[in-house]
Amino acid sequence: MKLGRGWMWCALLLSYLAVAAVAAQEPEMEADVSDEVEEVTYKTPVPTGEVYFSETFDDGTMDRWQLSKTVKEDADDDIAKYDGKWAVESLKENKVPGDQGLVLKSRAKHHAIAALLDKPFIFQDDPLVMQYEVNFQDGIDCGGAYIKLLSDTNSLDLEQFHDRTPYTIMFGPDKCGEDYKLHFIFRHQNPLNKDLEEKHAKRADVDLKKFYTDKKTHLYTLLLNPDNSYEMFIDQSSVSRGSLLHDVVPPVNPAKEIDDPNDSKPEDWDERAKIPDPEAVKPEDWDEDAPAKIEDPDAVKPEGWLDDEPEFVSDPNAEKPDDWDEEMDGEWEAPQIPNPACETAPGCGQWKPPMINNPQYKGKWKAPLVDNPNYQGVWSPRKIDNPDYFEDLQPFRMMPVKALGLELWSMTSDIYFDNFIITSHKEVADRWASDSWGLKKLVASANEPGVFAQLLMAAEERPWLWVIYILTVGLPIGLAVLFCWPKVVFYQRLVCFVVYLLFNEGGGDNPEGDDEEEEEDEEEEEEEGDEESKAHERTSEDEVGVFL
Repeated sequence: MKLGRGWMWCALLLSYLAVAAVAAQEPEMEADVSDEVEEVTYKTPVPTGEVYFSETFDDGTMDRWQLSKTVKEDADDDIAKYDGKWAVESLKENKVPGDQGLVLKSRAKHHAIAALLDKPFIFQDDPLVMQYEVNFQDGIDCGGAYIKLLSDTNSLDLEQFHDRTPYTIMFGPDKCGEDYKLHFIFRHQNPLNKDLEEKHAKRADVDLKKFYTDKKTHLYTLLLNPDNSYEMFIDQSSVSRGSLLHDVVPPVNPAKEIDDPNDSKPEDWDERAKIPDPEAVKPEDWDEDAPAKIEDPDAVKPEGWLDDEPEFVSDPNAEKPDDWDEEMDGEWEAPQIPNPACETAPGCGQWKPPMINNPQYKGKWKAPLVDNPNYQGVWSPRKIDNPDYFEDLQPFRMMPVKALGLELWSMTSDIYFDNFIITSHKEVADRWASDSWGLKKLVASANEPGVFAQLLMAAEERPWLWVIYILTVGLPIGLAVLFCWPKVVFYQRLVCFVVYLLFNEGGGDNPEGDDEEEEEDEEEEEEEGDEESKAHERTSEDEVGVFL
């Protein structure tokens, strides 16, 4: 049993030594990764395959984009204008040299900017893939970073782009308070009356909070297929999927039947499933007036109870304030304090027995419930054919789109957008992402602190963590040494030597002069410890025998 425990503690010690070695090597590893990142050569991504729109902003301009010059209806005059500022800039953190994006620069402003597609997208036989990047560089309090695909209408004027400009699809992140959303909204046209109605896809299946708070660049992708299926991705991982026919609210197709608005419940309709038993009679001994609580008849006043002493008395040390005006303030009375005479007594004042539950209490008598023989069920109006019913089995065939726009309000500035692409092939969007967002992800990952660096950063913010670190690391090591080598100096020196090797791998960093000094120190230690080694020689042999 002793042998097993000894080896257990030894194994634990070696484990902590290994962790310490990894910690010592981590800065060097991080430096190597940083060197690799510096060698990354960025080239503006070039789309392949059929593309309807692509934008990188790497030329540093917004030449193809049109700023809105209109005002928002139903808004106060001081905020009605779409005068929010935009700029083309690099990221604040984790920059990729040569890469730039579109940045929303104003807070508490309306922003609107749009660009025409290279050619309109018509919803027929090809899928739609729309993709772009977002980075909430300063976090996000309340605001959106979604994009709109503007409908191809004769009235489309990008200079007049505003919140009511007809759009076909709205997609992207939005947040206010603690409500984190990933919007996918499309406008469906009623084939009967040609009215347009917004259809909202179901919420994402994952927790979205980290995408709004980590200040990293995230990739948002929407895939729509001609079979009416859709799928949303963040950073190329699926977060929601469904059908345009079954997973949107309100549904595309209305119900075939509806409640008759002219039907009404008959006056004698009985919806009561249970009724009081009409034959039940209150028992003669049922006392409805008995109180729920009564004084405990078995209670006895404690000895020493001071009936004649009040619980509180006037403070004898209190003095009336000099500015007290009895005409204005009334007669002055000293404040009340606990009666000093009651401090050693079980109580003061009039004693009353404590209250207990009344065993005779029954409350108000009610007849028991029985099944209602006249129960007719819950009434509901009769169904009639829906006069507005239609069936559209191809909601994918939406209104064609001609432009891409951002119409946003935000309480946070410096929202970064980049690398927009609209295509019919997911593979094209994936290749585009690997040449753009993939490099951003690589740089951000390389610049992240290691595990031990994160622990140190956490301890800087919360110094009490040092206590936990010391107990977690120091206590097991101390116990391991105590249990493994309680008296053997030889093993203690061996442990120190192993630690030295772990933290000074190769020994190449020490100057020759230091080596000579170490040799002299070792000779002195050997001479001084000669007698001590002899004294412990027999004990050492015994310990070795135990471990072997």
